[in-house]
Amino acid sequence: MEKIEVSYKSEGGNEPVYKSYSASGADLFANISRDIVIEPGKRHLVPTGIYLEIPEGYEAQVRPRSGLAAKYGLTLLNAPGTIDADYRGEIKVLLINLGESSFKVHNGDRIAQIIFTPVVKGVFKAVSEISSTKRDKGGFGSTGYRGE
Repeated sequence: MEKIEVSYKSEGGNEPVYKSYSASGADLFANISRDIVIEPGKRHLVPTGIYLEIPEGYEAQVRPRSGLAAKYGLTLLNAPGTIDADYRGEIKVLLINLGESSFKVHNGDRIAQIIFTPVVKGVFKAVSEISSTKRDKGGFGSTGYRGE
């Protein structure tokens, strides 16, 4: 386990919480003074009230909560959202409502999850040609979808 420093610069920020022993994502909570209504097709940047000090060599990824996505069509517009180790601003979650009904966010609602992962930086080297593979230039959908 990596130690993550957490600061609360606004009243009512909740520490991220792992809801089960083997959970890879910790829940993030809305920290808002009044409810936010997100209409279908609209987005909103929701504050959490927390600030993190992520160790060098790691990143945080903010991801949707599966229950909100399945039940209400609520997800993250930039999933996963990347938080770099040198970012020190408030953690905010960019929610979008892809459902058919308005969704109301209340203070203290679990709105997303956050995971921490090591970062491996690439060393880029210019070459005149790259190797071929069986898949080669096949892109979106090129491997099929029915176990073909």
